[in-house]
Amino acid sequence: MDRIIKIVNKVLEEEFEIDSALLKPGALLYEDIGLDSLDAVDLIVMVDKELGVRIEEDDARSIRTLEDIYKIIDELLREKQ
Repeated sequence: MDRIIKIVNKVLEEEFEIDSALLKPGALLYEDIGLDSLDAVDLIVMVDKELGVRIEEDDARSIRTLEDIYKIIDELLREKQ
């Protein structure tokens, strides 16, 4: 899980110029971090490329917090093993 958190946070910091202080598991993507719906799609695509897992549309719609992203990726990586 630590690897997932580091990669997702790195993408947010580098690609979206998000301050690392905002990147807490309970942070809301739209309200706290300031992403919009297009940013969220871009984030999912970048994470897919970095980690080699594809977040399906239904799962993507349920994402509200950073923790949601971490958990979905963790589940996908476990299924892949």
